[in-house]
Amino acid sequence: MSETNTLTIDNLEKNTVVSSVSFSEKYNIKLLITNVLIKMKSLSLAGLGLLIFVGFWSLLSYYTKAALPGPKATLTVLYEMLRDPFYDYGPNDKGIGLQLFRSIKTVLFGFTLGSLIAIPIGILMGASNTCKQILYPIVQLLKPVSPLAWFPIGLVVFKDTGMATLFIVFITSLWSTLINTSFGVASIPQDHKNVAKAFGFSKWRYLTKILIPYSLPHIITGLRLSISVAWLVIVAGEMLSGGAGIGFFVWDSWNALSLEKVISAIIIIGIVGLLFDKLFTYIESKVAYKA
Repeated sequence: MSETNTLTIDNLEKNTVVSSVSFSEKYNIKLLITNVLIKMKSLSLAGLGLLIFVGFWSLLSYYTKAALPGPKATLTVLYEMLRDPFYDYGPNDKGIGLQLFRSIKTVLFGFTLGSLIAIPIGILMGASNTCKQILYPIVQLLKPVSPLAWFPIGLVVFKDTGMATLFIVFITSLWSTLINTSFGVASIPQDHKNVAKAFGFSKWRYLTKILIPYSLPHIITGLRLSISVAWLVIVAGEMLSGGAGIGFFVWDSWNALSLEKVISAIIIIGIVGLLFDKLFTYIESKVAYKA
């Protein structure tokens, strides 16, 4: 082959590589721009929704002749609350940060205890039809019971309002996780079970290699629903038990006729609940099967 032909082939290869890199760069830039536009659209729509909400809130405040505090008055009080959130002037006068920390600690503790019981029982119900027939009627009987109905039971058993609040968080954290875990285990394809039998998997190996990996997305979904319920329940529980927590703060603010503080606490409760949901949604996306 002549030197001229060799140079031509080399130049062609270089041009091909340059074209390939150029195409890859253009594709990445286009993908980046598309993602940015999607994010901007999402933020714009969220901003629009927030604007509509604030407008409706302002309209209600105007209709009630400021009996219901408007956004400006509420945000002013919220700012004052957040300036010093960790003050402690006694048992019934603590900053919003300390109250919030107390509630989050109770929720996480009760939620963790509930999950440690709900997941094994859910696995048992999903894996064994006999266990499901025994336990499922009990679950369906207790699941619809209002969280507040459990408070007197907790009070009688533990003789302590704080433990009674923890008990209602625990009992209401069970059901979503238990049912979703049971469904996830029960929906394992027969092919997976046949493969485990063909390779002679032990029960532990089947549990760790097939059962848990396959049902994990369902378990995380159950946990996400349970943490939402637990956070919902803590406010009502602390209103009944008193003493400390974000629920007590809401009730105490209402008794002091400070609706600005009540609405500020509602905003904080909503933000924390949203963060909990986002956290478990992120975990759920990481363990979900992708085609």
